[in-house]
Amino acid sequence: MRHTNSSEGAKAVVTAHPPRLRADALRNRERIIAAAREALVEYGAESSLDEIARRAGVGNATLYRHFADRRELIHHVTLHVMARLAEQAETARAEEPDAFRSLRRFVHAAADERVGALCTLLEEGMDPGHPELVAARDRLDGQIEQIMADARASGQLRDDIAVGDLMVAVTQLTRPLPGKGCAVFDQFVHRHLQLFLDGLMTPARSELPGSAVTLEELRRQKHCVATAPAATAPAAGTGVTSTGTG
Repeated sequence: MRHTNSSEGAKAVVTAHPPRLRADALRNRERIIAAAREALVEYGAESSLDEIARRAGVGNATLYRHFADRRELIHHVTLHVMARLAEQAETARAEEPDAFRSLRRFVHAAADERVGALCTLLEEGMDPGHPELVAARDRLDGQIEQIMADARASGQLRDDIAVGDLMVAVTQLTRPLPGKGCAVFDQFVHRHLQLFLDGLMTPARSELPGSAVTLEELRRQKHCVATAPAATAPAAGTGVTSTGTG
């Protein structure tokens, strides 16, 4: 029998990688996450996992092969939404020649992600200290900070506004109205976001009460913001488990 020394064992641990998913399994996983996001927006935190599997076009066994429970699924929906928001900010900065137009484009894209509807739901099912969530949040925070810094440097964004002010407004303005009777809700969302964005431009028409709010201050105060989930109590069982194919 060959004995491995401790350095060899440590190297084996460092170089080990989780098994890669087959292309069809990866597509199933992506469909489940997308379907879960839609269901959470439509039905809330108690969305049926059976319904999510049906929307994704997969069987229940496939869903559970990828996600052990509801919390793990919500964990990955959160990562998905935060990654999409960061990509929207990156794309807006790259494609828009005008800094304030980049900011407008990002804010309207965030509204289309339904961050107001998802915010409270997502924070209930995740551990805000999870390394994946910290990395995703840092990436998104940095992109939003930069897109606002660009607009401020261009002389178009008033100086008394910080990222926390922006994201609280986006979250509140995209939160669905009670009931399901407002068929033109999306129309109102984008109209009201446009009014809000006009109010961010210089020259300022009025002096704002209080002071500009950072994301860190929001987290300390446990406000609900898509980029700064409230740290109410770490949720057990949100760790990512390795999945095979399926």
